[in-house]
Amino acid sequence: MSGGSVTQVWRGVFAKNSVFRVTSVMRTARGKEMSFKTDTAKIKRWREERHWSQEHLADLAGVGLRTIQRIENGEQASRESLKALASAYQVEVSALYIDPDAEVASQIREKNAKGIAAVQLSFWIHLASWVIGMAVFAAISIGSGWWVMKWPTLWWTVGLVSHGATVAIVMVTARFQLMEHESSSSG
Repeated sequence: MSGGSVTQVWRGVFAKNSVFRVTSVMRTARGKEMSFKTDTAKIKRWREERHWSQEHLADLAGVGLRTIQRIENGEQASRESLKALASAYQVEVSALYIDPDAEVASQIREKNAKGIAAVQLSFWIHLASWVIGMAVFAAISIGSGWWVMKWPTLWWTVGLVSHGATVAIVMVTARFQLMEHESSSSG
């Protein structure tokens, strides 16, 4: 966040599950907005890893129990509450935010994984049907002379190889897309 001072603005937005939440928006001196969401799952996970009750965390942080409950239920925390929680956990406040670049990279990875899994499954189904088809073609050829099914065998094999190449291209493209995002977010 180079380029001058940063001012904090709070803005209400509707979350996916239709619960009204507040998202922290940072505005750089150049006017560019950067939105941060509180990592409510991390706050709860850290509390549970330390075997702290919500009451204990509220006492350590100097905030109300209801504030802890709201944060752990996915509601956005105020800047003051986050500072208090960071102090209780002995971490920087930024550790309590979801990194937008990491979140986007995670979404890209998840989307690509689903797409790759679907393409790979279609390839394995194609391969299984090719094996069964070759067995049927071999049975037909045994009764009819030397490999009368050579042209269907050839073209089906070409289709299978093309399908395999498509799977490889999809996998390389997905990997490139993730690498491209990571290099653009770090640069």
